[in-house]
This record gives sequence, C-alpha cells and structure tokens, in this order.
Amino acid sequence: MPVHIAKTLLPVGTVIGVSCNNLEHVKKAIEDEVDYIGIGAVWGTTTKKLTSPVIGVRGVGSLLQALDDTNIKAIAIGGINSTNVLRTLHGSVSTSGHRLDGIAVVSDIMASLAPRSAANRLRDSLDAWVHHLDVQSRVPQVYDVETIKNGVVELMQVIRDKSPLIHQITNVVVTNQSANATLALGASPIMATAPEEMRDLSRIPGALLINFGTITDKGGMILAGQYANEAQKPIVFDPVGVGATQFRKTTASELLNAWQASVIKGNAGEMASLANSNEVQAKGVDSVGPGFADPASLIREIAKKERCVAVMTGPTDWVSDGTIVVKLENGHKILGDITGSGCLVGTCVATFCAGASLLAAAPGISPGPELAKLVRGNMLMGAVGGVLALTVAAECAAERSDVHGSGTFLPALIDELYNLKPKTLLSRAKVQVL
Repeated sequence: MPVHIAKTLLPVGTVIGVSCNNLEHVKKAIEDEVDYIGIGAVWGTTTKKLTSPVIGVRGVGSLLQALDDTNIKAIAIGGINSTNVLRTLHGSVSTSGHRLDGIAVVSDIMASLAPRSAANRLRDSLDAWVHHLDVQSRVPQVYDVETIKNGVVELMQVIRDKSPLIHQITNVVVTNQSANATLALGASPIMATAPEEMRDLSRIPGALLINFGTITDKGGMILAGQYANEAQKPIVFDPVGVGATQFRKTTASELLNAWQASVIKGNAGEMASLANSNEVQAKGVDSVGPGFADPASLIREIAKKERCVAVMTGPTDWVSDGTIVVKLENGHKILGDITGSGCLVGTCVATFCAGASLLAAAPGISPGPELAKLVRGNMLMGAVGGVLALTVAAECAAERSDVHGSGTFLPALIDELYNLKPKTLLSRAKVQVL
C-alpha cells in the first residue's frame, strides 16, 4: 500500500515504516516522510520468501548515509540472530557515522525454547554495542610517534612470552615461508584449511589470517572468520589479486559480508579494487603505475567503509583506523624481488594483532564491554607493529654481507625477524602520525 494512502486510513500519529532494499527505495521513503525504514534483507532468511536480493552487511551503510540530516529511524531486517547481530550492527555503520537504530528479529526468538531469554540476549547485545560506540566517539584514542613505537615493542615481548597460535589459511606459494616467519617472531603457525577444524581452532588464543592468493578453501574461510568473530579473535584479510578476476571480487565481497575483518591489508591495486577506484590499476597480484595522489585519504576512507583497520603496502606503507593515518617509510626495494613479500606482511600483521589481543586479555587490563566487541585489543597497533617488524628486518637483511640477491635475501630476512631486538626497531622505525 502506498504511504500516502496509509496515512489517510490510519489515525494521526500512527508510526509508519517501509522496507528498503536499495537507495531509490530510501529516497522514496524520505519523500513520503515515513517514520522509519527497515533495511534488508541483510542476511538470507527463511521467515518469508524474498522478493529482493540480500544486500549484505556492507550494503547497509550507504542506505543509512542517505538518511543523514533526516529524523527517519532505521532498523535492519532479515536473518539476524544472536551469532551475527554484532557483525550486523558494527559493519553497517556508514562512513558518515550513521548507525542503525534497531534490529528486527523473528526466527531467533520464535524458534527458541526460551524466547524471553533469546530476546533479552539480543537486546543486551544491542544496548552494549550502542553504549560502546558512543563511548568510542566521545573518547577517541590519541596517538603520537613515541606511543606507537613503545606500543609495538611491548607487543614484541608479548608475542615471545605467549607464543600465540597464528592460524593461516593462505596460498600455496607462501605457506612455508609464512610459517617460518611466524616462528621467527616467536609465535606458533598452523596452516589448517578443513572446515571441520575451524571451531576448535577459534578457541585457541591467537589470530586468524585469511589470504586468498589461491582460492580453494572458501568454505573453510567463511567458517573460520565467523568462529573467530564469536571468539573475539583478530582476523587479518589479505585479498591477494582481488582486482584480477570477477571471481576474486565476488569472493572478497562474500567473505567480508560473512564476517568482520579486524585488519584488511593489500597493495595499492588491491585496495583500489576494494574502494572501486580506477586511480591505480592491478596486473595480477601486482600494482602498476605511480600510486594514489592522496593515499592517506584513500586508506582512511577504506577503513571507515570496512569498519576496520586498513593497511596499504608499497614503497611507503599506510595504516589507518578510519580516524588517524600512520605513515611508515621503512623497507628495502629487494622485498619486491621475492615471491610473497606482501603475504609475509600479512603474516607479521596477524602475529602482532594476536599479541595485541593477548595484551588486552592480560590480568589488570580492563576488558571493557565484552558484549559489544568482535575483537579484543588495539588492532591499529598490531597492524603497525607487523608492518614495522618486516620492513625493519628487511633493511637489516639487505645490509648483510652474505646477501647477494633475492635468493640469499629471503633466509636472511627470516634470520633478521628471529633476531629483531626492541632497540633496533626503536632506532630504525620511520613513523609519522597524520
């Protein structure tokens, strides 16, 4: 029924809402001056037959942004339950900061043997998340160069003391060197891909790296990420060559809708593809061209859009949480002459994010509102730490007299990761906070 007819039939003051599946629907709702919109379906649902496509969590933000400067409320509808509610709430916030006002849930409550408890659990999650988001917006984290350097050194020690498990679903080209880099940093690697293992692995403290350079384990990737979100473990996503084929683009979107990444890491070409930008082109897994005119703004916007820390690697590395941008200028050009140097960055970032997660769980550290979190720990610090560890180690390796080219550089790089000392990182790290 059209809204204008409903308004003539119903008493004055009746709350009227409409379902919206795309931007045109939202614009029409604004024109009709409705009280609220239901955005969805966000997930697949069996409650009713869908007449419009599932938009996914990442499709909600742009619709919410269209409501900026209006008084229209927005709720998410379609397939929401206790296991995906935080992913829905967190991932749907627009780049302008517009969040959902609520959620509509049917099956998770009606099919429960304890519907009141199911409803209370969902409401508790919503309330905790709203409170956590409000606190974050009022009290933003403040960083300076020394805070970042000292924070990275602290994570180095945590990793060596605790040896977190770094679960890596990665490509066949780099499995061996990634495992060795993990060991060199003091962590423990496992390269498991079977879907049947994912729940058990998610319960072990550490982090998850999903690198789809060779996409053969999509089912395992989806389950691993979902279980990691439930366990509040860091997820580092490395969308290798995402712009090379339509299959890779589709798979990346499917994965990023299924779970919330803590960090997304890619080169300029890969990040351009995620941002739907034509400014930088990709050739297979490599970037071509001079790069972005304003990389700081680009990486900040990607972080806002994806609701996570974003890392763009290259001659200069850029890291952002959507608010601040950290510029890193370490490394050596020989990194570009070995296979999988970018993948090694992902391994190091995952390892340092695991350290950040363990640090947040340490005795005496306030856990914060646990119901509101998909990950524990400072992921910006973890991302910066991982990039610095590899790039500083690369400089040290390249200076060695026994390194004569790419063949001798790779084992030297592993050695330098193994022998990396806090004082070396502190003296060499080239960090700017923008």
